[in-house]
Amino acid sequence: MTLKALIVDDEYPARQELRFMLGRFNNIEIVGEATSATEALALIRALEYQILFLDINLPGMNGLELGAVIQELPRPPFVIFVTAYDEHALEAFDVNAVDYILKPVDEKRLKRAIDRVIKAQQEREACTPVPVHANLTADTNKSPADTGEIKINRIPAEKQGKTILVDISDVFYAFTESDYVYIKTFSDKLFTRFTLKELEARLGGGMFFRTHRCYIVNLHKVKEIVPFFNGTYNLVLEDKERSEVPVSRAQAKKLRKILGF
Repeated sequence: MTLKALIVDDEYPARQELRFMLGRFNNIEIVGEATSATEALALIRALEYQILFLDINLPGMNGLELGAVIQELPRPPFVIFVTAYDEHALEAFDVNAVDYILKPVDEKRLKRAIDRVIKAQQEREACTPVPVHANLTADTNKSPADTGEIKINRIPAEKQGKTILVDISDVFYAFTESDYVYIKTFSDKLFTRFTLKELEARLGGGMFFRTHRCYIVNLHKVKEIVPFFNGTYNLVLEDKERSEVPVSRAQAKKLRKILGF
């Protein structure tokens, strides 16, 4: 696995030193450098980077603020903060940082951080299913039913070779597993041909919340909220198995705001 990397630091010697150290890693391809958060954001929006080596003390928008902004992107790069200051570590993990390295950078410490990103990237790819439904070609002569303009409050899913129309209110959560997307009802796990992104749009807002890249949860079906690690949570559902669904750090703040705690 080769990761496209962006180095963000306003000091040229610091960028050069980090570039030199990263040159020893065959799985890192440095494809960009930036001297400010604004410049970095423009590069990130133009090209999909997998890893961002980010200083905190930057002119204008600082590294922590940039880290918060990029979390709103569909596939944000994984952030490793590289800084001379140790007092911002907790704030760094609030913006979903993978690691926090102090300058001067130790090569073994850098390797551990990169290994964490590789693991996170593998998990991300495992949670991005390939669409298995066919593309439809537009036909102006088709009726609204043919073109899908008629909307129903049900999700088609499959079980034992049959197509089941699941009422949206019966969906406890949806998730990805082994490159496929499933819907969980009270007692059934049903395969669906939608991607998780398509399913999120179809379920709509209101009761459903994207807790994690791999999970969408019906908040009306949540029984308990259990604090976990580093500001994350597990949601205990009211289904037959009392399933537990993770809430990522990036989504935990939004969930607290929604629930008012």
